[in-house]
Amino acid sequence: MRPVGAGVLTIIGGVFILLGGVVVAFVGAIFALIGFWSGFFLLGLLLGFLTILIGILMMAVPSAHSVWGALAIIFALVSLVVALGGFLVGFLLTLIGGILALAWKRPTAQFITVQARTVPPPPPS
Repeated sequence: MRPVGAGVLTIIGGVFILLGGVVVAFVGAIFALIGFWSGFFLLGLLLGFLTILIGILMMAVPSAHSVWGALAIIFALVSLVVALGGFLVGFLLTLIGGILALAWKRPTAQFITVQARTVPPPPPS
């Protein structure tokens, strides 16, 4: 079993963060035309791609679900500053996906228990 719900929510949130990063990069391009250039405006794009990657890794490597969940929560919080929070929808979806990844528990293997055979008593003599 894999944390599919957490991964899907994180990927969708990453797409919204990427869209917010595109808007911030567009504003940065306008500022660059004026003469003010900064690499800060490209951080939203990078963060969106990394968030999508984290969502994919949640489903591909479920053994590290706590690491992916913590990174998704951190990326969601950072997206508020560098990508408009993915229009707030990306922030919320990524945050919920990260929390679900942290709360996910690996399903336990179900063993069939068999009672030991009892030895019949010896025949009466």
